[in-house]
Amino acid sequence: MKALRALVYYALLVIIVVPYWVLVMCVALLPRIPRWKIIAGWPRLAAWLAIYVLGIRYEVRGRENIPAEPVVILSKHSSAWETLAYSEIFPPHVYVMKRELMWLPFLGWGLALFSPIFINRADKKNALRRTVEIGKERLAQGFCIMVYPEGTRIAVGKRGRYKLGGAHVAIQTGARVLPVAHNAGLLWPRNAFLKHPGKVTVVIGEPIESKGQSPEQLMRKVEDWVEGQVEILVRAETERAA
Repeated sequence: MKALRALVYYALLVIIVVPYWVLVMCVALLPRIPRWKIIAGWPRLAAWLAIYVLGIRYEVRGRENIPAEPVVILSKHSSAWETLAYSEIFPPHVYVMKRELMWLPFLGWGLALFSPIFINRADKKNALRRTVEIGKERLAQGFCIMVYPEGTRIAVGKRGRYKLGGAHVAIQTGARVLPVAHNAGLLWPRNAFLKHPGKVTVVIGEPIESKGQSPEQLMRKVEDWVEGQVEILVRAETERAA
């Protein structure tokens, strides 16, 4: 049954993506925020289909902690699920992405219209400078900046090295940081075709001031909070399943 659900899910996404790409190209000249909201309809639809096809529901705790002003969101990354559902959960936001993605036919063109911050990861010094420069522009335009500090998807129960780029951006722009934890990897594992029905829990912490802190201090606060919340979520799910 899980295999059939996954097949139906991906088949629907393939069917939908072509006409939606045409729509994305049609809105290319709109201002950034209205354009983002239209393009974000596709990941929102994918998250909605995950509920009704895959049986993956979700709840959000701490939604009231999302401030009115744009912030730097630092989130755990253990699944593809959050890259879809975050378009529904959070205000307009942009990702920091490797520039090679921009060169992909169709997908790259659509991503470019999503107003991301493209960087050359091989040039770390200039990548950070560019992230801060473009990050200031995006914050001023009304976007939050979404960063996965571990840099890649990490299996649930594991911890990657928390890189300091997101903290640098927050400190140099004066933006507050919003820590986010979740347990999506339990239901939608990294690189797994089969998905498991159930409920994802997303926990949003209180905003953390970046002023007066070093990148190391700021990221340590985020890491301690995020990993502590993930541990609580995984333990609760393990006890429930026992």
